[in-house]
Formats: sequence, C-alpha cells, structure tokens
Amino acid sequence: MNVRIRPFVERDAEQLVDILTRNGQFGHPEVEGIAAMRRVASCEAAVFLVADVDGQPEGLVRAVYDGSRALIHLLSVSPSSQHRGIGRALVNAVQIELRRRGAPTVSVTVTDASAGFWQKQGFDALPVYLMLKSM
Repeated sequence: MNVRIRPFVERDAEQLVDILTRNGQFGHPEVEGIAAMRRVASCEAAVFLVADVDGQPEGLVRAVYDGSRALIHLLSVSPSSQHRGIGRALVNAVQIELRRRGAPTVSVTVTDASAGFWQKQGFDALPVYLMLKSM
C-alpha cells in the first residue's frame, strides 16, 4: 500500500463525501459537503490534506490555524482502509504543517468513539464542549 499525503484537489470531493457518509460524519452538508470543501481549500487559514492510496483518496484531515490557536476539526478514513496507519499519517502531516505555520499547540474536535485514537496520538482531554449554531 502506497500512501501519499497531499493537498485536497476538487476531483477528490465526491469520494471524500462518500468516506464521510460511510463513517457517519456527513451530518451537516453545509460544512462538510462539496461546496464547503471548495471554500476550505481556498481559505488561507485552513489546512486540507488527503491521504491518497494508489491514486485514490482514502482519507482526509481538515484543520485551521488563526495565528494563535490551531484546531483539527475533521479526520476521516475510508472504513476499508482503517487500522493501516492512514489516520496517524494524516495527523502527523497536519501537525507538521500547523507547526510550520507557527502554531504552538493544536486541539482536536473528537467524539466519544474517536477519543481513544486521539489519546494514542498524544492528545489530552480538555473540559470543554463544542457547540454548533446554523446561520
């Protein structure tokens, strides 16, 4: 398996929506859909990376750094490619890019189901909640 981490390109979008859907992470198309992917890709504060396996997108990570705080807010790997190091490779790559941009720390949005993965990556739980308001 040849994994390459690279920036998102628009031709990835439909396959990434499929991955998000299969992982139950496509609950808000306005922030996770194809139009949102285009907006993220054009945002200078965003980092949007794709795990390419033998020419096919098999995962993604999205993060943002505002000059003070860095936040990884979306990580998803195709169910058929999980437990092969792709998620870890995406996390490592996004951390390298955030560090390159000057981020002193990085936080991550997690679910109960994903918390164990993030703890294995060296993240500690914080006493905060993430809340959402549609506008």
